[in-house]
Amino acid sequence: MAERTTIDLAGGVLTVTLNRPDKRNAMDTAMVDSLLERLENAELDPDVKVVVIRGAGKDFCAGADLKELLASVDQTSEENAAGAMHLGSVFLRMRALPKPVVAVVTGRALAGGCGLATACDMVLADSGASFGYPEIKRGFVPAMVMAMLRRAVGEKTSFDLVATGRTLTAAEALEIGLISRVYGPDVLEDEAAKILSGLARSSSSALALIKRQHYELDGRSFEEGVRLGAEVNALSRSTTDFKESVQRFFDK
Repeated sequence: MAERTTIDLAGGVLTVTLNRPDKRNAMDTAMVDSLLERLENAELDPDVKVVVIRGAGKDFCAGADLKELLASVDQTSEENAAGAMHLGSVFLRMRALPKPVVAVVTGRALAGGCGLATACDMVLADSGASFGYPEIKRGFVPAMVMAMLRRAVGEKTSFDLVATGRTLTAAEALEIGLISRVYGPDVLEDEAAKILSGLARSSSSALALIKRQHYELDGRSFEEGVRLGAEVNALSRSTTDFKESVQRFFDK
């Protein structure tokens, strides 16, 4: 059996490619296991500065493997909750990873595949890509991804997306804040490479602090957010990257 994900590391950018193109990169247990392993290794590898997730073939990811979903009908609620949390662990690990995680999306990112993209810190998309949560059409609920989707696009828009199951174009996804940037297919690779190489050259400590503060602001009051910012500000001044940058400025 082919590896469920493949990797390539160049210039500090670790590209993790979902590798089931014949199944539109549908996520099964083996793929989730592989993603968790890749993310764990990326956190421990000092040569990895940024992680990119892509899909092999025409699509990013069509969501969960339908055969596994069908088989889950006969399992207990406890077994199904544990199975769902297995994928949820990918979302949690991506959020906790002190390095940027960027999705580069071509083709379709649907259901859990759209959730995987939503869990990333940035989403760069081909103008022909499409995004959606069509689970409702199968009598299913995109339950875990709502924790991220609601934060990304707000209450009304997130309810609309999951309750109707409608599919968005890349332009529509950009307009509501679901994704970060959209490029034409002729320039996507070049533009993505510029962004990724820029992230890889940036201060690792500053990026880690930015990511940590960015998500810890959830649920905090304005005053609590400012106080958290003061703590992060103070911490950033103690880093080697900051001290060396200031010294270079004065050495000019």
